[in-house]
Amino acid sequence: MRDMRGVVCCFILFVSITTQSSIGKTRHLKWEVEYMHWSPDGVEGTVMAINGRFPGPTIRARAGDTIHLELMNKLHTEGLVIHWHGIRQLGTPWADGTASISQCAINPGETFLYKFQLDKAGTYFYHGHYGMQRLAGLYGSLIVEVAKGENEPFKYDGELNLLLSDWWHKSFHELQVDLFSKPMRWVGEPQSLLINGRGQYNCSLAAHFSNYSTSPCKLRGDEQYAPQVLYVYPNKTYRLRIASTTSLSLLNLAIENHRMLLVEADGNYIEPFSVQNMDISSGESYSVIFTTDQNPKRNYWISISVRGRNPKTPQGLTILNYHLNSASTIPESPPPVAPRWDDESYSKAFYNKIFALKGNPKPPAKHDRRLVLLNTQNFIEGHTKWAINNVSLVLPSTPYLGSIRYGLSKGFDQEPPPDSYGHGYDVMKPASNKNSTYGSGVYMLRFNATVDVILQNANMIKDHVSEIHPWHLHGHDFWVLGYGEGKFTEKDEGRFNLKNPPFRNTGVVFPYGWTTLRFVANNPGVWAFHCHIEPHLHMGMGVVFSEGVRKIKEIPSEALSCGLTQKMFMKNSKY
Repeated sequence: MRDMRGVVCCFILFVSITTQSSIGKTRHLKWEVEYMHWSPDGVEGTVMAINGRFPGPTIRARAGDTIHLELMNKLHTEGLVIHWHGIRQLGTPWADGTASISQCAINPGETFLYKFQLDKAGTYFYHGHYGMQRLAGLYGSLIVEVAKGENEPFKYDGELNLLLSDWWHKSFHELQVDLFSKPMRWVGEPQSLLINGRGQYNCSLAAHFSNYSTSPCKLRGDEQYAPQVLYVYPNKTYRLRIASTTSLSLLNLAIENHRMLLVEADGNYIEPFSVQNMDISSGESYSVIFTTDQNPKRNYWISISVRGRNPKTPQGLTILNYHLNSASTIPESPPPVAPRWDDESYSKAFYNKIFALKGNPKPPAKHDRRLVLLNTQNFIEGHTKWAINNVSLVLPSTPYLGSIRYGLSKGFDQEPPPDSYGHGYDVMKPASNKNSTYGSGVYMLRFNATVDVILQNANMIKDHVSEIHPWHLHGHDFWVLGYGEGKFTEKDEGRFNLKNPPFRNTGVVFPYGWTTLRFVANNPGVWAFHCHIEPHLHMGMGVVFSEGVRKIKEIPSEALSCGLTQKMFMKNSKY
């Protein structure tokens, strides 16, 4: 592998940008989304590319800036939306980018304007939110720096960015058909793990170490699957931004011989703590600080490994290249070894170390409403589905935002889903499968109410199997008040952390356990809350919250140009 400097460099020197205006800038962007042939891991397939790039372009802006993005759908035969993961869309709920919830899918040949403000600094990303288009590679990084004149609670000399994903060789269309088949055909484990859109399937960067059976990669450096080397200088301090847009995999990240100091989670500062490696679930983002204080005459591995599932996917690898060393020089030691895939206590210990930094918002002392959401796998009409309180989510043809704003009662099920489940239910036994149904009902939340959500994990159809699920809430951040094992009871409230709980937008629930989240329903709109594992959402693992929709003054008609709202607009048109 020859020197790849200049071909795949991603080191960005941190420079403070000064402007004359005290209010944010407007960032004008024009994107076209189309299918392209690509080789993310050395095996050619098709990806959803943005402006001819995979992953999509990185957006860098400042808190307070406005994004003005014209998105053209050049897919020819299918719709499209993009969700801005972690951006709360204050005052612009139609720009959240969730098909059938906040907007209609953008039709082939059409252009939709996403215009919204970046309300706070942090490490975010964007991705497709229509069908399973995220699995097709429709994603990219979104970095929001602090507003002009503000400072972060830590210092660093340079900045690096990692966007993590997993990759299948089957098309996402075929995988969708598999999930809807009778019997269901599971998507299986991904063929590769990608770091900034690059992985290796038929070869390994670490093949010359004895525990690797694949052949070594013979790379020029300009291949689409050549690793994106991270270039650093010795004895400097770096901020590494990390986001996981995986469709399935819980990952463990390590930088060989370098400890990492976690300082940010999901766009919120946390109490710093040091780790040798870290778990990162789908939908999560972090910033870590590390110092290049190791032997400067060699390079080091950056590795990601599957956790939470029996790993049949090789590690994803790239190289931390110390200045003056050739970028093509393989590190001297084998890549870091991740904790055992089924060591849940390791993951729990990691998440229990995450606390909000002083100065973060504190949660209200009491809740106004509590939802206890039981997560089960069920058979419905012969199909394998996921259900919440025995309801498997099916999205309607008219976006909820339009149906609720204009009082279109036929747009979705008017019967709300249950607030809880039967107290006699045994979470350790497989689901009974007798009472589950499809539904499109909505949890109508009182505006400004404090809402507790208890995520209750349970057994799957197959006995003695329960999985980790990362749940993402649109339009809000929430406080993670606590985790527990077994079935949640009111006695567990005494374990809640009301002093310094982490403030996040994605939270995990562990096998056979519960997680308590608290948020304030103070952002007018209709918001998805769902498992961020792409096949699980596609199989019904999600709910919808509505709050203060009548407070929204005007919704762009382009966002609602389908279903019943389209018919309403046509009926009211003078032409």
